[in-house]
Amino acid sequence: MAVCYKRLWKLLIDKDMKKKDLQKLSGISSSSIAKLGRNETVTTELLEKICIALNCELSDIAEIHDVRKESAGE
Repeated sequence: MAVCYKRLWKLLIDKDMKKKDLQKLSGISSSSIAKLGRNETVTTELLEKICIALNCELSDIAEIHDVRKESAGE
């Protein structure tokens, strides 16, 4: 399983926001933004801060992909 944050980036586009805006609004670090950009593991606390800042649900910013199915072509 792998987490993907494409929904977060699309939401930022829809809200006409930049990553720097999200960083300031949510109070997260630039290294956390970089981790999100690489689809790396982050804490649920960080995701909660983003959801509060953007007034959205977790499912609005992240999704889980089954990499086993994707690599098998399903």
